[in-house]
Amino acid sequence: RQEQTEDPTMSEGEAAAAATPAPEAGGMDLITALKDVLKKALIHDGLARGLHEAVKALERRQAHLCVLATNCTEPAYLRLIEALCSEHSINLIKVADQMELGEWVGLCKYDDEGKPRNVVKCSCCVVKDYGEQSEALNVLLEHFKS
Repeated sequence: RQEQTEDPTMSEGEAAAAATPAPEAGGMDLITALKDVLKKALIHDGLARGLHEAVKALERRQAHLCVLATNCTEPAYLRLIEALCSEHSINLIKVADQMELGEWVGLCKYDDEGKPRNVVKCSCCVVKDYGEQSEALNVLLEHFKS
């Protein structure tokens, strides 16, 4: 059950990303940009993965961006993260699948062919440090301005 309609409880900084967003003007769509930003944040040790780490980062106001998987089985989990993001005015992006998010944030092993194996589900991650400026980061920031 995905609700992609305007929600009056969502703060101005929150955004819901559809599973297949339209390409941006720069040639990079939102999901591709998000993957790139998460990869760079992982390299620079700027990711908090999982509920406990994410909530700590959100409460300390260290977070720049929060990514939440919509297929999480625990509704209280979703409400908690959404409430913390709106309370602290932190940008929120929703993605469709926990397995994809787990792969994007490095919770997997890669085989010899470069294919992900043993992917661990991840319902939430928080970017505390973007790492470096990039086109992907600019695409994300532009998305939040609109």
